[in-house]
Order: sequence, then C-alpha cells, then structure tokens
Amino acid sequence: MMRYRKGDNERSSLFTRRALLLGGAQAALMSALVGRLYQLQVLETNRFATLAEENRVSLRLLPPPRGLIFDRTGQPLAINRNNFRAMATSDRGRGAEILVDRLDQILNFGEADKARLLRDLRRSRNAQPVVVRENLGWEEVARLEFNAPDLPGMFIDLGQTRDYPEGPLMSHIIGYTGRVSDEDLNGRDDPLLSLPTMRFGKKGVERSLEDDLRGRAGAVQVEVNAVGRVVRELDRTEGQAGANVLLTIDLDLQRFAAERLAEHHSGSVVVLDVVTGDVIVMASTPGFDPNMFARGITQGEWRDLLDNPERPLNNKAIQGVYPPGSTYKICTALAALESKAIDPGTVLPCPGYLKLGDIKFHCWLSGGHGGLSVQGAITASCDCFFYEAARRAGVDKIDEIAAKLGFGKVSELGLPGESAGNQPSRAWKQDKYNIPWQQGDSFNLGIGQGYMTATPLQLAIMTARVANGGYEVQPNLLLAKATAREELAPPPTREKPGAPSLRLNPLYVNIVRQGMTDVVNSGSGTANQLRLDAHGKLIEPQYRFAGKTGTAQVKRITEREREMGITQASLPWHLRHHALFVCFGPVDNPRYACAVIVEHGMAGGATAGPIGRDVLLETMKRDPSRHTDRYKKMASR
Repeated sequence: MMRYRKGDNERSSLFTRRALLLGGAQAALMSALVGRLYQLQVLETNRFATLAEENRVSLRLLPPPRGLIFDRTGQPLAINRNNFRAMATSDRGRGAEILVDRLDQILNFGEADKARLLRDLRRSRNAQPVVVRENLGWEEVARLEFNAPDLPGMFIDLGQTRDYPEGPLMSHIIGYTGRVSDEDLNGRDDPLLSLPTMRFGKKGVERSLEDDLRGRAGAVQVEVNAVGRVVRELDRTEGQAGANVLLTIDLDLQRFAAERLAEHHSGSVVVLDVVTGDVIVMASTPGFDPNMFARGITQGEWRDLLDNPERPLNNKAIQGVYPPGSTYKICTALAALESKAIDPGTVLPCPGYLKLGDIKFHCWLSGGHGGLSVQGAITASCDCFFYEAARRAGVDKIDEIAAKLGFGKVSELGLPGESAGNQPSRAWKQDKYNIPWQQGDSFNLGIGQGYMTATPLQLAIMTARVANGGYEVQPNLLLAKATAREELAPPPTREKPGAPSLRLNPLYVNIVRQGMTDVVNSGSGTANQLRLDAHGKLIEPQYRFAGKTGTAQVKRITEREREMGITQASLPWHLRHHALFVCFGPVDNPRYACAVIVEHGMAGGATAGPIGRDVLLETMKRDPSRHTDRYKKMASR
C-alpha cells in the first residue's frame, strides 16, 4: 500500500513539472507573439500602412502625345492616331508564363513575340503594364474581353501610334519610330524611356529631333486589386506634349519631284534656297512605308527591304555617294582660275584625248573640241580641257576649293546617317594605299572620277554657293518648332545671304556661272535642248536657268570593248553610267539650286537634265520662299 502511494506521488510530481514547463513555454511563446504584434501594430504601424498602400495604389507614368511634323505650308507629315492595345501586368513576373500561354491561345503569337512579352513582364517594376499587342481589331478586342476573367493582369488600353500620311514619299526625311533600345538610352536618363509603350525616333527627323518631339511625362495614381487589375483612378497629372515641328520641305514640290523620278529605278532630287539654305525638296526613290514600322514590321517585310538592290531604306540624297562626273568641273574650273594656273582667256587644246604614258584619257567627243577657254569648256563639258586644268592647278588647290564648296565633309543639316563622300588628297591616298599621288589621279579628279565621290546634297550645296555669288550657305531642314501651347510663327524673310563669303574672286565665279548659263541657253551647250520646256515651248525669260550635265562612270569601257562596239545601252543596268544634272535659276537673280542623280541613267543631259529642268521650273513658279502668308498656326492641331 505504501509502495503504491509512493509511485503515485512520483507520477504526480513528474506531471506537475512537465505542466509547468509546458505552461512556461506557452507563456514565453504568447509573450513573444504579443510583443511581435505590438511591434507590428503599434511601433511599425506607419511603415506597414505605407507598404499596404503601395500594394493597393500604383503610380504610373503617362507618355505624352508625340509632337507633330508639318511641311512649310502646314500640311501634316507625321501625326498621332488612336489605337486599341492589349496591356498586361504581372507581379514581378509571377504567373507570367501562364498568362503568356493563355494570351497566345487567343492572339496566336509567334515565338519571337512570346519571348519578348515574357521578358517584358519579368522586367516590369511596380506593376507597370507592358504591351501585349498594339493596333487591335474589334474582333481581337472582343475575344480578349470575353476571356478577361482567365487573364489576370490583362486590360485593353486606348493608346496612340504614329501615322505617316504621305507614306514612302517622305519616309527618308521623316524616318520612323520604334521600341526603345539600349543604344537609344545612351546618355539619356528620361524615365519615359523605360515605359514599354514608349517609341523612339529611329531615322530621319524623328531621330534628329527626338528630344523635342518626345515631350514630358505625366503621372496617374490608380488603385489595383490583388491580381493587378485597375479598380479606379485616384489622381492624374497630365504631361507636356512634344513640340510641333515645321520643316522647310514643300510637300507639293516634293511630290512633283518624286513623280518625275518615278519612271526610273532609283535616284534623288535636292532643291535648296541659295539665300537661306532651306531644303525645299529632298526626294529619294524608291522609298519605304514607315507605317509598317508603326504597326509592327514582319520579318518577311524587313527581309524584303534589306534584300532590295535599289536600297529603299537609304536616303540617297545624303547617304548615296557617287562620282560627280562632269558636274565637278565647276570645282576644277574655280581651282584652276584661283591658283592662276589659267586665266579667263587661256585656251587649251582638245584633240579628242590626252596621252599619259601608254594610257589614253579620252574626251567624251571623240573628234575633240579644238581650242577652248574655261567658259567654253564648261559649256561644252570638254574633258581634255579639265584634264590639263587639273594638272596645272594641282590636287592641293582643287582640294582647297572643294572644301569651300562643301565636298568631303558632312553638312550641318543634322539628319542621321549623312555621308561625307570622299574628297581625295595626297595625304588621303598615301594613308589609304601607301602610294603617292599620280598625275593620272589629277586627270581623273579634274572630271569628277577616280577616287572622288559626293552625295546629291553636296552637289546641291556646291551649286547653291556658286549661284549666290560665293557665300557659305548651309542647308537647313528645320523652319520652326513650338510646344502645343505656342504658335508656329513664320520665319523672317531673308533676302541676303547670312553666311560668310567663301573668298572666291567674283570675276571667276561669274565666269563659271556664265558657262553654266551657256550649257542650257546656247547652241553649243551640252543641255541646250533644255531651253524648251516639257511641252516643247521656249522657256519664258524670267524662268531661264543655268546648269551643268554630268555622266559618272560605273564601268570603264576598254579600248577593245570600244572596238567591239560595246555601248552603255548594251550593258546590264547595274553597270551603266549614272546620270547627273545640277542647275540654278533664275539666271538673272538666282534663288534656287537643284541637283539630280538617276542611278545608271547613262546620260546626264538626256536623263537627269529634263527632271532637273521640270523641278526647277516648278519651284521658280511656285517660289515657296515668298509664300510666308501660307504659314499656319499649329497650336490647335
């Protein structure tokens, strides 16, 4: 009996100790829990209230409307239009794969689009929405809205996309916009550029004036639910729209020039105001439709553009480089005169060719021109005269005058991708080929061949600087810009060159100008057929113009090929000579200069000349420099 009581007491004591230990542990845990609750609910209440609010409220940037682009008369060249787009959010990428797979079943993504969307969702911060697809049709919108309960984080948004009313006509000047790349971000810290919906200028004016056209961001506070769907908008601050831009281009003249080029495979026309430097026309054919990039270009469309031998993506006016051919004789003539290697009365013989060692340098007129002065040599475009003039002047003097006329360097136009061409010199050849300059190089340079290349814009600049009497006029594409709250006012009328003199002898400039006048208006000129307009009527005196023909060699026809009767017309298209023509008018008071190149057009006077004549005549008749009353206010557009 005593044993039973003793064991019972031991078990009771053990139970009591265990109960005390368990109770103590429970008390400790309860104290820790109460302490933690006190810390969370009392001491850190403000912090967690803020975090909860941040989960509920999302602050999102609002992209402003992109600035509009107009021609000099107010006609729209780049505008914005509304488009429905599908947007999606994902909480730091969680559930992104499931969402993308479900969207793929509805919209039929390609692999590239799926990878892009998944990447954007994973990179998205603060529930910032990313673009699923833009430019949705009504059927696509309906399918997405019907399946919305199974697409957490997806919503339909009304956004804006770029629209180019003139399509290919203005594609090389205006360019296009695209998704922001890492290269675009270089040196820019604008938070707008982090938005998936943001578009960035990729070419042309869209690129060169990107910072002005982009505008400033607005912001919106929205309340979102647990799956990231917007419940309501709490606050909104509108951004500032990008600046509207007025270009110097005359759209009607641009269209006229493009239509004149249309019958040929590929070419370019540039028209400059010789006083102000305004670019009135900058046509390049063929072009491309920039709206393809706005809606999203397909891989097939992109490949077609890249593989096209006529290079539709290139702005030939500033990127195409060609031997200037006989149009360069303007430069050679001024170099020979300025160096005193010849004077205005110097007569040089032309027997039909000059011989240098065993090589014959032919004149285009096989029988030769006889003896000619510099003015007559420009009129007849005598090759032999300019072989000898270049030899006498020397490459160094030619290089000096060429620089004054705008060759061998990029202009101040500001469009991306402009080529400097190539103005060869002694140092250039030694550096590139480790060979000294030869006399034959001077012969070739004198007639714009050999190593010499230039862009149509450079040829227009040369012509403008000769036409205005020797002033350093610079090409200009921007007429005015203003924010949407301002008015685009017309620029002041400028009747005198505002640029410094090139310090060329006025007598020599006038001799060259007279030679160019005789090219068109005398019986011995290489383009005397252009005295008549397209209808065969003599051009009215107030519209008389001066010009210079040029034919740039692509393939040299050997002596043997000449004997075999091989001609330009018998060669494949890509081996035929380029046709060039430069001109200015009116001759009595020059205001406009024009440069034309027709790729593989064979003959400057016959192919490029009529285009230059028609475009210059149309420009002189419309005289866009004096139409300041046609400027319109852009604030309301």
